[in-house]
Parts: sequence; C-alpha cells; structure tokens
Amino acid sequence: MGKVMSDDDIQIVDWVHFEKSRAELGAGFIRILSYFREDGSKSVAQIEEAMHDQNTAALVIPAHTIKGESRQLGAEPLAKVAELIESTARLCVETHRFPDELVPQVVELRRLFNETVQQFDKATNPLMTRAAPAPCRAHGGARAHLAAAQDDGMFCDNSLASRK
Repeated sequence: MGKVMSDDDIQIVDWVHFEKSRAELGAGFIRILSYFREDGSKSVAQIEEAMHDQNTAALVIPAHTIKGESRQLGAEPLAKVAELIESTARLCVETHRFPDELVPQVVELRRLFNETVQQFDKATNPLMTRAAPAPCRAHGGARAHLAAAQDDGMFCDNSLASRK
C-alpha cells in the first residue's frame, strides 16, 4: 500500500498553510488547535482499537476526522496517512474484508500525530519557543553560576548578581 515515511522524507507541517489558517481563524485559532489535539487523540485511539478489534467500518469516521482537521492546519503528511486509512477501509467495507495491510500506516499515524502536535505546540506556546537564558555575567555561565552562587551566597537573575 503506501510507504511508511521517515522524518527525513517529509516536512510534518506546511508552515505557510499553518500561518494562513492562523490568520484566517484569528482569536479562534487556539481553540481549533485544542479541538485538533483532543479529537485527533480520540480518533487515533479509535483507529488503533478498530485495528485491534478487526472492525473495518470503525476505521472510516475517525480517519476522515483526522484527515480534514489535519488539512485545515497544514499537516498534509498526517492527512495523507489518514486518507489512505479511510479510503482503504471504505473499499474493504464494500468487499467485506479486513485491511491487515494498514498496520504500518496506523503505527505511522500515531507517530505523525504526536510529532504534529509537538510541532504545533512549539509554534504556538511561548514557553516552548523562548530562547535559553543568557549566561550569568557574574559567574561565567550556567554550571559555574550554580556552584558560585551557592558558594558565595549570591542570588543571580541571569543578568545581575545581588546579595540575598
């Protein structure tokens, strides 16, 4: 069926599309991202459960959900895997067989979903995108700072040192 993609083969998020969606959705964007996280997590779990239970029909709706939400946010690789699962499951429902061949794609779906959420978080959570603090001027860097601050009773705010 489809090749399982590696990190080197794909860009997980189309950032131009992501930023366009962010601009179009405005203040509702973060809410939509939270829906993606919640719905996507449930959908991936439902797909995994359907595979475990060999319930072909139960693959269709959650795969369709992930496909649409992923495309809205620029996560095309995730959408493509979900689309493959959906279309294969629909065909298998019609032919009355279970799509065992989808096991690698279902595993890939989980990996891609987790990576996509992680990248969305990096792009939208200011705590995850801040630069590391500057080295401590008073103590000559992070490790030296910790040892020196403990030894000399100094409190350091990473830019100045002052007595406690």
